Amino acid sequence: MSTRQNMLRTMIRFASRDGISSLWWGISASMLRQSTYSTARFGLYNYFAGIARERTGQRRLPSSWEIVCAGAAGGLAGLIGNPTEVALVRMCADGARSPGQRFGYNHAIDAIVRIGREEGLRTFSRGLGPNVVRSVIMNVSQIATYSAAKRQLLSNPSLGLKDGIFTHFLASLLAGTVATTACAPADVLKSRIQNAVAVDGAKPVRHTFRGLTELTNPKQSVRKIVAESLRNEGPGFLVRGWTPAWLRLAPNTVLTFVFIEQLQKLVNLSRDMKSVETVPDVVPTRVATQKI
Repeated sequence: MSTRQNMLRTMIRFASRDGISSLWWGISASMLRQSTYSTARFGLYNYFAGIARERTGQRRLPSSWEIVCAGAAGGLAGLIGNPTEVALVRMCADGARSPGQRFGYNHAIDAIVRIGREEGLRTFSRGLGPNVVRSVIMNVSQIATYSAAKRQLLSNPSLGLKDGIFTHFLASLLAGTVATTACAPADVLKSRIQNAVAVDGAKPVRHTFRGLTELTNPKQSVRKIVAESLRNEGPGFLVRGWTPAWLRLAPNTVLTFVFIEQLQKLVNLSRDMKSVETVPDVVPTRVATQKI
């Protein structure tokens, strides 16, 4: 209950201090991240899964191959999307800083340009390790959980469920919950590392007439961030923010899987209408949908 109260209190404080629009700070960075990271992990998973089906000769991949393909796709997507992750974390965290300490990025492209210009391109690799780990965990947990949950729901005759939207909703809701829990530690570490430029005394030295900020904070190591967090907050810091993370990821996962399933049905219908020989589905159909 305290977590919910803290979350609501934080939202109310931001809205009162900076206006309702402050609750959408970072939306441009979030959209840019989704268009790079999410597209990459979906597309790469399809690519790897297609290769695996050709090699194994199986239309529906076994769980072991699902995990391998999802993990590889997630890791590469985390690498591709890390620059937008850095921008997203900073823009979203601006509301927690005093006005003099904010980065003040106007939008995602402005953030990318200014980070590269003021701090160097190496800054885009900040938090890369935890982000790649988080991406691997995210892909594997979502795909494996969704596939297993959907199979169990459809194979249980007492439930009387069909391969429809309600079944997809239940399976994806569970997948989103499992993914939120599994990714919580990596999420916390990733955010703290990528936002490290503005913590522990990292105060802007000056502001130019264009609003650009020169920062003097030295780069913090993962070990130092973990040690300080453990000392100040205890082991519980690794799951801090689980509730708002779930409120974001669970609906996202549900909508993603539901739309993918419906789009796949349209693709199959189009193939049938054109009387074209069926090729292996990009997203496993029926019982074993594997995309995110």
